[in-house]
Amino acid sequence: MTYQGLIHTYGHFLDLPIHSRTVSLLEGRTPLIRADNLSRHLGGGFELFIKYEGLNPTGSFKDRGMTAAVSEALGRGATTVICASTGNTAASAAAYAARAGMKSIVLIPQGKVAAGKLAGAIAYGAQVIQIDGSFDDALTMVVEITNKHPICLVNSINPYRIEGQKTAAFEIVDELGSAPDWLCLPVGNAGNITSYWAGFKQYSGLKSALLPRMLGVQAAGAAPLVLGHAVENPETVATAIRIGKPARGEQAMQAAEESQGRIIAVSDERILEMQKLLAKLEGIWVEPASATGLAGLAAEIESGKRRPEALEGLKVEGQKVVAVCTGHGLKDSEIITRDMQKPSVVPPRLDALEEVILGN
Repeated sequence: MTYQGLIHTYGHFLDLPIHSRTVSLLEGRTPLIRADNLSRHLGGGFELFIKYEGLNPTGSFKDRGMTAAVSEALGRGATTVICASTGNTAASAAAYAARAGMKSIVLIPQGKVAAGKLAGAIAYGAQVIQIDGSFDDALTMVVEITNKHPICLVNSINPYRIEGQKTAAFEIVDELGSAPDWLCLPVGNAGNITSYWAGFKQYSGLKSALLPRMLGVQAAGAAPLVLGHAVENPETVATAIRIGKPARGEQAMQAAEESQGRIIAVSDERILEMQKLLAKLEGIWVEPASATGLAGLAAEIESGKRRPEALEGLKVEGQKVVAVCTGHGLKDSEIITRDMQKPSVVPPRLDALEEVILGN
């Protein structure tokens, strides 16, 4: 049977209004890749899988929620959508709006968005506006304007975004035959951890499967849920999660508590190290924020080995762990290219090539 997108496949599990008109780019069906090399590097003894959301149409997990949000908006006659974004939401909103024949407006924090993401929004035809402020300032502004004018807000506070994003949990259960023991993922505005937990609760109940424990991971420079208060000027190389006041922070904390999981923070150094490890060991290139869940997993495993008698630290031996990688490496390629060594230059002769390769 020809695949027709998430709403066609899982729509009967989603709480979407009857007026919705499906807008799809055949999002979803992203691979769940077994990562044995990385598992061994982290100590082995457990099954590790990467849910590679960077292979969605616009290169990030945002497409799952956007197909639902834009389908609902189009069905009720909206002609314009708007969002605040650190990049991935912008590209996704613009693409789905273009598909639906709608106008898209994107507010981004000035100088805080990776070029690859900004290029996507522009390519899809969005009106991009930079504000002299943070993502949180931009989100406040788009909420205010949609309360005043007939423009549809498609940030993750839109409930239909959560409905669409739940489908990633459905796919994991369908592929593994049950939920994993642990799910590790980055946490920025906290819509994704909220939707995964909602999806697992709904779908695992139908499949009589156990629920996973959730490990949500923030960047240390943008970790309001770990610190217990908003961060006024969040800073991290993981631009996709550079958010100081998560819109769904309360739901994220609830997901961690209900699942007997936790939310932690890791340094930028650990994030970038894991980004490189994943690419070198498994051939999977993700943007920095997407490596945050795995970086947190590594930190927790390390902590558990260092202090086996302590309550903190992950004990994953004999368990199934899924790490969600939310966006493709091409979303933020500058993080790699700016520090790379220039390639060797050799004359077009075999002996010169042999000298470089073989050291003759």
